[in-house]
Formats: sequence, C-alpha cells, structure tokens
Amino acid sequence: MKRSSSHRALVYARSAAMGCVVLLLLVAGVLSSWGSAHHIVLAKGREHGTMTVTGCGADVCTGPFAPSGQAAARPRVTIEKSVAARRGDRFPVVVKPGTDDVVRTGTPGFLHAWVPLGGALLLAALVIGGGLRLSRIAWGTGVAGATLLVATFIAL
Repeated sequence: MKRSSSHRALVYARSAAMGCVVLLLLVAGVLSSWGSAHHIVLAKGREHGTMTVTGCGADVCTGPFAPSGQAAARPRVTIEKSVAARRGDRFPVVVKPGTDDVVRTGTPGFLHAWVPLGGALLLAALVIGGGLRLSRIAWGTGVAGATLLVATFIAL
C-alpha cells in the first residue's frame, strides 16, 4: 500500500512539474511577443503612417516616415529587417513612443509580433504530449503554433 501512494505522489509531482514548464513556456512566449504587439494592439493615440524602405543593413531597414493624420513626418525611421521585405516597399507602421523605431501594422505586422508565442506553443505541445501525456491537447496546441507561424510566413 505504501508503494502505491508514493507512486501516485510521484505521478502528481511529475504532472505538476510539467504543468509548470508549460506555463513558463507560454508566459515567456506572451511576454516576448507583447514587446512589439502592444504597439499594434494598443495603437490608439500613437503616430500612424507609412514607411518606404530605402535601405537595409544587417539587422534593420531604414526609410522615411510619411504620417497619416496628426503625426510628424520623419526623414529616417528604422524597422526590423525581418519585417521589411525589400527596397522600395511601402507598408503601414506605428512609431514606438519616444524613438525613431517603427512597428509594422496590419495583419502582417500583427502576426509577426506574435511569432514568439507561436514558437512557445510548438514547444509547449511537445511537453504537453510527452510529459503530461495529453495527446489531443498537445495536437491542438501544436497546430495552433504551426498555424500562426505559417500564416506569418505567408503574410510577410
């Protein structure tokens, strides 16, 4: 009898540990995504406009910012290279407050901002399936993460 209760305790401890790992992965994915996503999701009152890519370096692309509305025109703003396609492209952006950095808006920008969450969902699916042995939930989580990543790839 003692062996059975200690075995049950180990199973619960393993499940709790795996649940904590899943929670940690998902919280880290949301926090990583929120750094860019909050400029898109909570864009009311921020400077909106269009950026035209004029050149790209190793990590960032630059170009002028043409405002739409009350924003001020800027001769040079920067954006992550992974979001900017190529020289001459124009797309809607929002300026990060207090900087000359911009974040792409619209569906492509929204999806790109949530890419870290997509990766976290894929990793969490492995832990859910292997550690917690919840295969249906693992498949759902993995499909959600993969869908987000594929949609971002197609949109950009």
